[in-house]
Amino acid sequence: MASTKELSVEDKLRAIYDLQLIDSRIDEIRNVRGELPLEVEDLEDEVAGLTTRSEKLKNDLDVIEDLIKVKKNAIDEHKESIKRYTKQQDTVRNNREFNSLTKEVEFQELEIQLAEKQIKEMKASIEHKKEIIAQSKERLETKSNHLKHKKSELSAIMAETAKEEDFLTEKSEEYQKLIEDRLLAAYNRIRSSVRNGLAVVSIERGASAGSFFTIPPQTQVEIAARKKIITDEHSGRILVDSVLAEEEKEKMEKLFSKF
Repeated sequence: MASTKELSVEDKLRAIYDLQLIDSRIDEIRNVRGELPLEVEDLEDEVAGLTTRSEKLKNDLDVIEDLIKVKKNAIDEHKESIKRYTKQQDTVRNNREFNSLTKEVEFQELEIQLAEKQIKEMKASIEHKKEIIAQSKERLETKSNHLKHKKSELSAIMAETAKEEDFLTEKSEEYQKLIEDRLLAAYNRIRSSVRNGLAVVSIERGASAGSFFTIPPQTQVEIAARKKIITDEHSGRILVDSVLAEEEKEKMEKLFSKF
């Protein structure tokens, strides 16, 4: 192909319109994927979060179970102390010693009551956490299955379009090299500022494609002459005549038909 310096205005218009057709085709391919990559990413984050939460809840259960064992052992120790103090009461020498042992027994009994209350609360906590774990497990399974489905869907689309996208990306880079830096910068600026990514459009029924603003007849003649780069005063898009557009579309369709 001719270098940038050797291109006539018409060649530049053809090259930049070809670039637009290629980039628009890439846009179409990416639109087919749509929000799938983001959906997959969000689902992966959600599954990871649910997995972490489930593991933490299970660890919490182990901690509570260990605490219950500690409390049960403490109750056994308190009961042994009660037996010991009660037995000592049989050999006391005065009321002061008897009352002191009685207080010790009462204290041990209170400790048992407190430990039993704490065990009861911890068992209730275990049941509550088990319910949450069951709910989390069910939700995790649902989300994991959904993620698997979405990944499969994305993989299928990627497998179907990856080769064409790679080919067109190479072609886009190839055509960009044909276009002078200033014009290419304008093209990229316009493309990034419009929703449909159309920086170069053809004249249709006296107006630029997608616009209701009529282009003056003299301007239409100048566009058809292909002697200078003309932009739409309303949208800033680069304009080409319909004949050139149809010729380049036909050429690009042959390129796209390879896939």
